[in-house]
Amino acid sequence: MAAETFELTAPRPATPVSRPNWLRQLTRHRLAVGGLAIVALFVFLAIAGGWFAPYSFSDQHVRDRLQPPNSTYLFGTDEFGRDVLSRLLYGARISFEVGVISVGISGVAGVALGLAAGYARGWIDAILTLFMDVLFAFPAVLLAIAIAAMLGASLTNLMLAIGIVTTPTFMRVVRGSTLSLSKTTFVEAAISLGAPTPRVLAKHIFPNLVAPLIVLASLNFAFAVLTEASLSFLGLGNKPPSPSWGAMVSSSYGFLDTDPWPTLFPGIAIGLAVLGFNLLGDGLRDALDPQLRL
Repeated sequence: MAAETFELTAPRPATPVSRPNWLRQLTRHRLAVGGLAIVALFVFLAIAGGWFAPYSFSDQHVRDRLQPPNSTYLFGTDEFGRDVLSRLLYGARISFEVGVISVGISGVAGVALGLAAGYARGWIDAILTLFMDVLFAFPAVLLAIAIAAMLGASLTNLMLAIGIVTTPTFMRVVRGSTLSLSKTTFVEAAISLGAPTPRVLAKHIFPNLVAPLIVLASLNFAFAVLTEASLSFLGLGNKPPSPSWGAMVSSSYGFLDTDPWPTLFPGIAIGLAVLGFNLLGDGLRDALDPQLRL
């Protein structure tokens, strides 16, 4: 009987399962890519738009009042003879500044309050949640108008007002996530090993909050741009002659029937900026959702 021979072969390595990362998932979202392109253009114009402006935002060409779009003034002129395109480019910087600072204020405050409420629980959680519920009881735009009117009409007070009214959204998201994360095994293990509370919050809980915070920040950025335009329209924003998209709409809407371009172009800019951040926020939400990345 012939002896059986056996050949030892090395086991084949397992084929890794290809899972798209969040960036690849984002690029598959066509509307999110469009939103990202709009946001990138908005950021570029906010940073470098003043360099490309053909005129200063305050230059008045009295003889060229309410000129329609032409080769000299691509977007026309307003009732004071100021170039609409130049004011749009300078106004993008103000809208971007308001969005960054107001979202920064609400993000820092909301994360701090949410971590404190979700981790400490008890009476601290009850008081902070009650305070946020009081803020939520008022419509956000009306509350921002009330705060800005009480503090006085200025760009700084406007950013502070928007930051205050958007703080509860950050606080609620962080609080809910902290409540669930504090019951996980790795957090309980860190506590049992004697890790101090600041280390537990900074090393174990906060890193797991980054994804929802990025999505929330992009959506709140759109709200900040829209609210800044609304408050500037009411005269509670930047002082003239500093350009603001909302103030441009407010100062020229009386000529809407005969000369619509001083109002039309800043209105389109506001709509595109808000649309871009909303589309990007939706795309980031889908890309950063672990259930959609499996």
